[in-house]
Amino acid sequence: MRATAGRAAAVAGTVVLTGGLGNDAFTLPGALAAAATAAVGLAANHQVLRAPASVRWTAISVYAAPHAGCAAVLVGERLAPEGSVSVLLQAAAIALWTGATWYLRPGLTARELVDEALAQELADAVEKTEETAVEPAPTYDTPQARWWGERFAVEGGVAPGTVLLQHQQVSEGCLAIVIGAQKRGQPVPDISKPGLSAELDLPEELIEIGPVPGRGAGVRLLVLGQRPAAEPGATSSTDEETWAEIASTAMPGIELIEANTYEMKKELT
Repeated sequence: MRATAGRAAAVAGTVVLTGGLGNDAFTLPGALAAAATAAVGLAANHQVLRAPASVRWTAISVYAAPHAGCAAVLVGERLAPEGSVSVLLQAAAIALWTGATWYLRPGLTARELVDEALAQELADAVEKTEETAVEPAPTYDTPQARWWGERFAVEGGVAPGTVLLQHQQVSEGCLAIVIGAQKRGQPVPDISKPGLSAELDLPEELIEIGPVPGRGAGVRLLVLGQRPAAEPGATSSTDEETWAEIASTAMPGIELIEANTYEMKKELT
């Protein structure tokens, strides 16, 4: 509809300009008609009037350019001297105006400018929103918590969505770790023992993953390496007391079952 109206306006403008070649009566009505057409067209194109400030006046100028050009040619016809050369020059100006208006389609060009500006503003807004939505880098209370967070709890890691809550060096070859879910009220995700084994280069049989006695599914206990063995001649109660002492600081309620010696990697200690 707008394209048809624009073509019709171009044809009407050409007729008016051609009539103005030999009749000054076309000058004032034609100029007023051009101004009125521009005003009505802009009023009907809310997209152009409400364009982003960066391109608003440029789009309005492009839209009104053919109307202003038509009025300028009409005035030029009125002021031009008589003679065949003058008429030829005026006819050339009319042909130039008609061709430019018909092929360049200023109204469509103005709307395209607005569309591009709106698309750019939308892209900038989305980018700004994404930048604002980026979560700040996590902070860690201990080097061990950082080690766990940056190596295991990352997206795509062995234990994403978890945090290291407590850790205890049970013996030279055994480390006990209590991990929890990052989001309160959520269970600790399933941790792949083979994945943990591959990441630590530790045999699977030396990795234990289980619940923390007296706690919910939001925490889990990992025992890495062989649990400490009882000293020769020591009673089971001594072993239990040793484990109870460990559990009192890191894992209350854990019972020592058995343990052997295994040399752990330095990064775990």
